[in-house]
Amino acid sequence: MATHEHEITAPVDLCGPGGRLNPAAVGWSRKPLHRANLRGWGRTKRWEYWCVTTPTHLVALTVSDLDFLGLNTVYVLEYGPGGREFERTAIVPGARGITLPEAVAGAPGSADVVVGPARPTRGAVRIEIRDEPGGTRLRARCLTPDRQPVEVDLLVSRPAGHESLSVVVPWSSTRFQYTSKQTALPATGRVRIGTDVLPFAAEDTWAVLDHGRGRWPRSVDWNWGAASGRTDGRTVGLQFGGRWTAGTGSTENGLCVDGRLTKIGEELAWNWSPEDLLSPWTVRTPSSDQVDLAFTPFHNRSTRTEAGLIANRTDQCFGHYDGRIRTDDGTEIVVERLLGWAEDVHMRW
Repeated sequence: MATHEHEITAPVDLCGPGGRLNPAAVGWSRKPLHRANLRGWGRTKRWEYWCVTTPTHLVALTVSDLDFLGLNTVYVLEYGPGGREFERTAIVPGARGITLPEAVAGAPGSADVVVGPARPTRGAVRIEIRDEPGGTRLRARCLTPDRQPVEVDLLVSRPAGHESLSVVVPWSSTRFQYTSKQTALPATGRVRIGTDVLPFAAEDTWAVLDHGRGRWPRSVDWNWGAASGRTDGRTVGLQFGGRWTAGTGSTENGLCVDGRLTKIGEELAWNWSPEDLLSPWTVRTPSSDQVDLAFTPFHNRSTRTEAGLIANRTDQCFGHYDGRIRTDDGTEIVVERLLGWAEDVHMRW
């Protein structure tokens, strides 16, 4: 095995009766098994982030309850010169009307996929994430900055036996995060912008989920990288994190190859230039050759927010991964132009 961390194999509550971290919840699992039974306010954060990519465009949906406010966001990017890019965010004071579930939902015998909210959120950006027999339905409506209507309708499939990575990261008994990262999920559907339709064809569309529930420090920095697609004759999902897990004894690093997870239990070595974010990045395992990848960005989604209690600096670079990875059974896989992202984030919230 590639990790020393404790593997959880049965359902477990994230919190004890008093709201503190349940020690039995610390570990990782191959499918979502935690019930995020958080209660009340107190630096509590809940969110669902879905990003669905094709070789030519992508859409990302975010629904978040940040304790004192909610943020619902639709982001669309068409790659290349002249491609459309827009982001619409609705701020919901007190996160009123945003209900995100504690636990998972999924068809019996298939991989569980976290869903929520099952009803459309309110406001100028309306997002619905609903469980269906065939998978997870993603729907959204908003307007572009020039007032064109946008409609998202995508279905993310649940391949039988497909494994994901769920981890509890413990800073302390009162500050902790449960994250479920799910990569290389096939998807299909469309995004309509005005009268134009962006197709998300079944053969080359992939979805990634970042599901989060926890109680956070006031200020934090992180790296996150993910990618999905076919390379070297295999279906590969990459899931990498950094900085925010350092010193906790937990990591969120893993490889999903043909639906089977390899958990990586060491902090990765990230190398990038904050002054030139579109120059190549590298991501490696420092004590082995299990991950040796270069990431070449082609676009930076740069966000800066100063809004009272929230200060955010996000640089999410989209691009391609190249190099080599090795699963815990010793299989080496050549990674060539695997589409995904790598990000550098500072958050005060």
